[in-house]
Amino acid sequence: MLPVKNLAGCPSGPYDVYARNCPARMVLDRLADKWALLVIGRLRESPLRFNQLRREVDGVSQKVLSQTLKKLERDGLVTRLALPTVPVTVEYSLSGLGDTLASTIEHLSRWAETNMDEILAAQARYDATV
Repeated sequence: MLPVKNLAGCPSGPYDVYARNCPARMVLDRLADKWALLVIGRLRESPLRFNQLRREVDGVSQKVLSQTLKKLERDGLVTRLALPTVPVTVEYSLSGLGDTLASTIEHLSRWAETNMDEILAAQARYDATV
């Protein structure tokens, strides 16, 4: 018997990222964004102000960082705190939900760094045969 689909196109009960219309795919889409991963990785260490975060995530533009932070805040992964200073100081930190994701991102980042030489070698072998 086939599972009953909810309005999002996912089977009732747990979400299924392999289902075409499952909203969990939006989360995977967000996490496929390198800037989102890097922002979460940096905020894992401590809360940061916008410009501090921009310096820490080398190469991100002001516009892209702003867009990324808004998306992460909307998803409930990042919190934004406006401090009553002149001018207003805004600090970003991981939410409880974001914190549960940060260690997974840390493992993924370490995996990429650890295996980079092997990946580059595989790319060179592939490119030599094409």
